[in-house]
Amino acid sequence: MDNKIQKTTRNPLTWFDEFWNRDWLQPFPKGQEYHPTIPAVNIFETENEFRVEMAVPGKQKEDFKVSVENNVLVISSEEKVETSEKGDDGRFTRREFSYSSFSRAFNLPESVEEEKISAGYENGMLLVELPKKKPTNVETSRQIKIK
Repeated sequence: MDNKIQKTTRNPLTWFDEFWNRDWLQPFPKGQEYHPTIPAVNIFETENEFRVEMAVPGKQKEDFKVSVENNVLVISSEEKVETSEKGDDGRFTRREFSYSSFSRAFNLPESVEEEKISAGYENGMLLVELPKKKPTNVETSRQIKIK
């Protein structure tokens, strides 16, 4: 067996083709998902309520819409930001704008008292409180008469 070290050189045209033929709109390998605009949610259950926490720093409470429809809790947000700088001649020297939105939906359990749901936003944290219905004293057993 010959122990010669082979030196390989890379064709610069191959590198050029690899760079320009890459799918730049798909930055992550297929099968991996990345959604930077959809905030993660923590859901807690206590004896009296469910709590939904969502970390969304840099927003105002007016940026959110929280609604319940057909037993589904929907939390959404839309934000448009536009900045521009104009020169002395009135023409734009720089103009930037961005748009971001998200929507999260959660099926509510039957034990949630929809009329008493509340939400608040403080220090970058959106908190939705979903109180549970008080248990009713429904008779769970009964005597059945035999005919």
